[in-house]
Amino acid sequence: MPDCFLKFYVAENRRYQHQLLYEWLLDEAQRSGFHGGSAFRALAGFGRHGRLHDEHFFELAGDVPVEVGFVISEADAERFIAQLAAHNLNLFYLRVPVTAGFTLGAPAL
Repeated sequence: MPDCFLKFYVAENRRYQHQLLYEWLLDEAQRSGFHGGSAFRALAGFGRHGRLHDEHFFELAGDVPVEVGFVISEADAERFIAQLAAHNLNLFYLRVPVTAGFTLGAPAL
């Protein structure tokens, strides 16, 4: 089954179960057996409501977008999306086909 790149966009300061949402997503993915995931903080961005979120020097808690991404199988992506829906989380995501590998072949375990 082909791999995909599954990524979510969340506000940096959004929380779920007393934890920053992007951290919770990474933890949940790790508990689900994913082999890796990353969170990237944006400089600025806007979402479906058209409001610009950007970082200001004097702000302590950022409201910029954070991208949380995983390279996983399509089946794992389906399961993870369903798992998040079961938590009643309404998150925007992108899922695109991807070819992934290592320059020297399979990694040593």
